[in-house]
Amino acid sequence: MFTVLGITLALFIWNRLRFDVVSMLAPVALSLATSLNVPTDAVLMAVAMGASSAFMTPIGHRSNALVMEPGGYQFGDYWRLGLPLSIIVTVVAVPMIMWVWA
Repeated sequence: MFTVLGITLALFIWNRLRFDVVSMLAPVALSLATSLNVPTDAVLMAVAMGASSAFMTPIGHRSNALVMEPGGYQFGDYWRLGLPLSIIVTVVAVPMIMWVWA
């Protein structure tokens, strides 16, 4: 849940190292993990993975914006590759987080 929420927020926030997304989601994730007796490391890792997986917009990451003009990409071009890539990252990251940190 926090991975998908992190990806969604990171799409629209231009920042360095996704500090804004993590600082918004981490306190909520920690309190929810504590109340549900879930390992906090696993929940925080899900937040970090989601915040660093912004592939669907050119404003999601600096490198996306850098290749937009020279490559002749349009804003909608990022969705065609970014959405499947975000789904793959989520499908792989969530079981790995549960296996390693839970």
